[in-house]
Amino acid sequence: MSESPLAIFKKLFVAYKNTTTQSLKIIDCFLLFQFLTGIFQFAYVFLVGKFPFNSFLAGFISTVGSFVLTINLRTLVDPENKETKVSTKRAFVDFLICNVILHLAVFNYIG
Repeated sequence: MSESPLAIFKKLFVAYKNTTTQSLKIIDCFLLFQFLTGIFQFAYVFLVGKFPFNSFLAGFISTVGSFVLTINLRTLVDPENKETKVSTKRAFVDFLICNVILHLAVFNYIG
């Protein structure tokens, strides 16, 4: 009755490939890129050192903040999410404005 983890992953991948729209797949790729960037930044601090700590903190906050804003964009753009009444264009403009504000704050923190 129980399936192997590989079979479960394969079913999940096929369902994701068949039911997810192209725009959500692009957003998911961007989310994966941001996640890996955050991991690389964190690993760099442990391996090399944290001498310019403000720079690391600004970069890491930028990555995490952008990740959170992108998840919000994905939630608003998802056609299966019936609870939101926001248009796709409005969601993208909100995403851009929030990213500009976030990165202005990060730029001021770099020092």
